[in-house]
Amino acid sequence: MSQATILLVEDDAELRGLVRQRLEESGYDVRTAENGPDALVSVEQRLPDLVLLDIMIPEIDGLEVCRRLRAEYPLLYIIMLTARTSEVDKVVGLEVGADDYVTKPFSLGELVARVRSALRRLRLTSEQGEASAGMEEPIVVGGLSIDPVRRRVLVDGEEILLTLLEYELLVFLARNPDRPFTRLQLLDKVWDIQYEGYDRTVDSHVQRLRAKIEKDPGNPAFIRTVWGVGYKFQVDVEG
Repeated sequence: MSQATILLVEDDAELRGLVRQRLEESGYDVRTAENGPDALVSVEQRLPDLVLLDIMIPEIDGLEVCRRLRAEYPLLYIIMLTARTSEVDKVVGLEVGADDYVTKPFSLGELVARVRSALRRLRLTSEQGEASAGMEEPIVVGGLSIDPVRRRVLVDGEEILLTLLEYELLVFLARNPDRPFTRLQLLDKVWDIQYEGYDRTVDSHVQRLRAKIEKDPGNPAFIRTVWGVGYKFQVDVEG
């Protein structure tokens, strides 16, 4: 099995060196960039499996880099590195398309664990797709159609482009209809992590999903909020 490739975008030379060394010791092929333009060029030249992207980088900040990468590479897995004191950074980072975030200061062990979980999710998603080829029927509710074999989502016949985790979240909920899940359960089942304090990750992905698949995101038909619990996929949808 080939090494997973990670692009680390961090302008702090000492931190960049420490993180790179730890990731390489963990068996990953690591490339680095110190600023936004270099990060964009690096991805264009050779698409990595995952990007670790600091928000506060020179020339083009991490939020804009994330926005551009997400527009060009919808399935690229992006983990933002944010300041612990900046809740705004976390929320905005998720809103522009990050799959997840890790707050500074972080332990190298935690960071490697999050990277490992993300890459395991990518691998399992690919393997499950191959294993289920021709076996699983599309999930059709109202005007929404989810085809797990072709990894396609249609709304009223129009294909909707989702990120990997948006798709995984939708499929997980749809495969468990009318069953409410807490945010921690969704982090465990979809993100494959068990860290408290990352509710924003789930909420932001639900909001992005609703914006893409719901006719009225403010009054969602498919992904319902279960107050005091979390979210569920509704099956008795008209349309």
